[in-house]
Amino acid sequence: MALFTADFAVNSLWLAEISGHNLRMKYGDYTYIWQAQDWPAWQYDLAALALPLAEVSRAQGELAGRLEDVGMLLRHQASLAALTDDVVKSSEIEGEQLNVASVRSSIARRLGVDIGALAPVDRHVEGVVDMVLDATAGFKKPVTQQRLCGWHAALFPTGYSGLSKIRVANWRDDATGAMQVVSGPIGRQHVHFEAPPADRLDREMRRFIEWVESPATEPPLIRAGLAHLWFVTIHPFDDGNGRMARAIGDLMLARADNSPQRFYSLSAQIQRERKAYYEILERTQKGSMDVTGWLNWFLVALHAAVGQAQLTLDAVLAKARFWRQWTLLPLNVRQVKVLNRQLDGFEGKLTSSKWAAIAKCSADTALRDINDLLARGVLRKTEGGGRSTSYELAEPPAAEV
Repeated sequence: MALFTADFAVNSLWLAEISGHNLRMKYGDYTYIWQAQDWPAWQYDLAALALPLAEVSRAQGELAGRLEDVGMLLRHQASLAALTDDVVKSSEIEGEQLNVASVRSSIARRLGVDIGALAPVDRHVEGVVDMVLDATAGFKKPVTQQRLCGWHAALFPTGYSGLSKIRVANWRDDATGAMQVVSGPIGRQHVHFEAPPADRLDREMRRFIEWVESPATEPPLIRAGLAHLWFVTIHPFDDGNGRMARAIGDLMLARADNSPQRFYSLSAQIQRERKAYYEILERTQKGSMDVTGWLNWFLVALHAAVGQAQLTLDAVLAKARFWRQWTLLPLNVRQVKVLNRQLDGFEGKLTSSKWAAIAKCSADTALRDINDLLARGVLRKTEGGGRSTSYELAEPPAAEV
């Protein structure tokens, strides 16, 4: 197996000291890869990664070809869908639920995409969107400590993570103990990972940033996978490290594509495979400096994300066909709002009570709106029935956009 080593300076003379911990003898005399003497000399088997690299590149080419055949407006709509997914799902990975409509409104306003009435947006949503758009639209700007700290400040505008006050826009200081990723009830917690101690962060992050901004010696997609792993292993902040690692990965993918527009969401794919994501990270961070396994997982997930983008584009085109079919139909504001929610991927069944909640109207008004659309052939009742009647969009005739 021919292993390639990332090209950057390595100080092989030091190992971290962690007080109060007995290191398992797994790889030499270290538990975590950041304790290895050759850290961070990443190694990988390029031949073993040739097939997933080729598959991702082919899928990206097919998606780009389809996007070339649609108008600018539809490309903006596809990008809006991908970025919304990216912001929402990256937060979901960390157990945080963002309002999808608020995220979509925030991104649409910044991209100049008309989606009708905009939903209210709070400053937390604005901060997460700020970070993701700065990473992707600003992919050519250099990564610096100041820029990363700005992202962190945007993620935590109040200075709190939940009820806990944290250090914002500054490296962690480990004042309350080592930075650990744990699970399980208090008293029986399982430590999945422990990050480098705080007194190493200046050096670790300086070396990471220098590598990010150095001339590439690795294939661009490999570089994106390494950047994601490297940052999340350093874990430089009190909180938000996972979201920032994924934003850095997105920045590196935008550099690989040489485009500020995003049409696929790796974060959304990671959320779909969340358990496997954490398992491969833990195995890699407790393994050797050969990270071929992690890079293979990253590339396969990326391939799936691009495939999902094809489905998103299908939905965007279907939405365009729908409104083209009904462009002359007089509709009220409530009907347009709920129909757009349905077209954007409404979860669950659409009932009159849900219509009333979305449109903020009475049950009687909702039923009048629905009956009007049933009569015009825009909606139809779903099969099966049940305790409450539900509705779905009638199939429009097939047409090219």
